Amino acid sequence: MYGRERNFIWRSVGLLLLLLCVSAIMVTASNRSSSDGLIIIAHRGASGHAPENTMAAFEEAERLGAEFIEFDIQMSKDGKLVVIHDDTVDRTTNYKGNVDSYTLEELQEMDASSGSGSVSGSDAKEETLLSFQEVMDRFVGKMGMLVEIKDSPNYPGIEEKVAEIVRQYELQQDHTSFGEAGGLRSIEEFKNSTGLIIQSYSFESTHRIHTLLPNIPIVALIQEDQHPLSDETLDVLTSYVTYINYPHNLLDEEIIRKIHARNRKVMAWTIQTDQEWERVKKLGVDGVVTDYPG
Repeated sequence: MYGRERNFIWRSVGLLLLLLCVSAIMVTASNRSSSDGLIIIAHRGASGHAPENTMAAFEEAERLGAEFIEFDIQMSKDGKLVVIHDDTVDRTTNYKGNVDSYTLEELQEMDASSGSGSVSGSDAKEETLLSFQEVMDRFVGKMGMLVEIKDSPNYPGIEEKVAEIVRQYELQQDHTSFGEAGGLRSIEEFKNSTGLIIQSYSFESTHRIHTLLPNIPIVALIQEDQHPLSDETLDVLTSYVTYINYPHNLLDEEIIRKIHARNRKVMAWTIQTDQEWERVKKLGVDGVVTDYPG
């Protein structure tokens, strides 16, 4: 009798250990950031789970373990920086009209969780539009931020306004050049340094912000009509940017090799499926932008 009980106990212990091992494997597999060695950037926050570019989306990204949140800034009628992707409020709020037709105070009276751009079926509480300053106050020193300057030609002086706010914070960064004097030695070092990155589709805007904030990493965003980048364009961009961020469907081994050969990094955007994830990972990207971090 004693022998049978002992065998039963050991079989039970073995089964429990097996279940624990399987659970650990499943958790690791579901947490891409822990297993793939890539920088995970939450696109407009965890916008697959909460209304984009809202505090709810940013805090959900934080909860899910993303290293960075990505968000967009436009300029209000009274020259304030507001976090919103489109140049109108139509899609993401319960109002209509251009962003720069409203003051910041008026914009912050809008419900940013009720527009057609909100997550389907979301039961989130009402969310307000945020100022750039509010997001900086909340997340500086807590997680990284990838800030996209939108529609720069339509907002003269927007780079100066961004720089003015950024300078209020002690962001101890000097990693515009990976592997070079004063720069980060590895991608892991970059992942462990909570800070700020600034990007734009406008090469003029990226160069301007680099001039204003030379110690902040800058990203050149690439559009389809700019692909493939010539060697001359790559040489110019990599003279001051840290990252070149590409639509994932345009990436191939050749362009990634050229960017890495110039000691710069490449991000893929916007990754939504496991198939897309696996493809860019095999290509050797350094990070991904996704609506579904974690």
